[in-house]
Formats: sequence, C-alpha cells, structure tokens
Amino acid sequence: MPQIVVVVLTDATQIEPLLAGWVAAGARGITIIDSTGTARLSGGGWRDDTPLFPSLRDLLEQRDPDHRTLFTVADDRLVDALIAVAERVVGDFDADHTGLLFTLPVGRVLGLGRP
Repeated sequence: MPQIVVVVLTDATQIEPLLAGWVAAGARGITIIDSTGTARLSGGGWRDDTPLFPSLRDLLEQRDPDHRTLFTVADDRLVDALIAVAERVVGDFDADHTGLLFTLPVGRVLGLGRP
C-alpha cells in the first residue's frame, strides 16, 4: 500500500539535499509547500508578500525562516529509505527546532502513473 511521507523543515537550506536524496532513493512527484506553524503566527511573523503560487526560487530566497513542508506518495518499499535520507539531512527529529516527519497510508492514488 502506498504511503504519503511528509517532512516539515525548519531550515530551508535543507530542501535541496533532501530533494536530491529522495530522488536518488526513487521518490517521484515531490511537492514543496511554504508553511507556518502556530507559534510563528502568534508572533505576528506571517509575510503578506509571498506570491500566491511561489516558485522554488521564491521559496528558497525568502528572507524569513518560514518552514517548508515536503511530501511525496511512495510505495511501502521506499518509505524506510526516504525516512533514512530525511534523518541524514535533518538529523534527530526529536531535537528542538529540527522539523517533523510523519507517514500516512494512502488508500488510493490516481495520477502517479507507473515507471
């Protein structure tokens, strides 16, 4: 059964090595979303000048340390490899201010195609 692997990064410099590692491990169709946690919102740090449809360049050039959420739908056989890559790039997810990683089972997937 496929799973969605979700990583919330607190350090935008980790996007490129995570993407490269996931692609090398076999991930396809990785999505990046600019995201903000409730702690940041309560501090009044939300930027209102972020484009509605930001490019990767927009995301990487942001001056504020907003979080980035990356996700991909992967076959069960790839999930452990994707988690290992994320842990190599990010370090210990249980340490403060490193990010969050979780997976969820996906009942049906349309649009992924097959290699």
